[in-house]
Amino acid sequence: MRLASMAVPSGAWARTQLFGLRLFAGPAVVEAAKGWLYRPAWGKPFSRLLTEGMRSRASEWSIGERELFAAFVSRLNKCEF
Repeated sequence: MRLASMAVPSGAWARTQLFGLRLFAGPAVVEAAKGWLYRPAWGKPFSRLLTEGMRSRASEWSIGERELFAAFVSRLNKCEF
């Protein structure tokens, strides 16, 4: 269940970002991004943490392997994203 207030984020910048995501990434990614845009206070730090975990060079796994693991776990969790 999604709050109605998350359907359209407030602020012109957030709406512009969602429009761009719809054009280039598709609707599933847009749904994931709505949470980040709705609560930027936790969305931005979480995004930085996620990027560090997925893109950091301090790992024995390649970026591609980490992406594959993330996709596999998402599939197991029946996640749309």
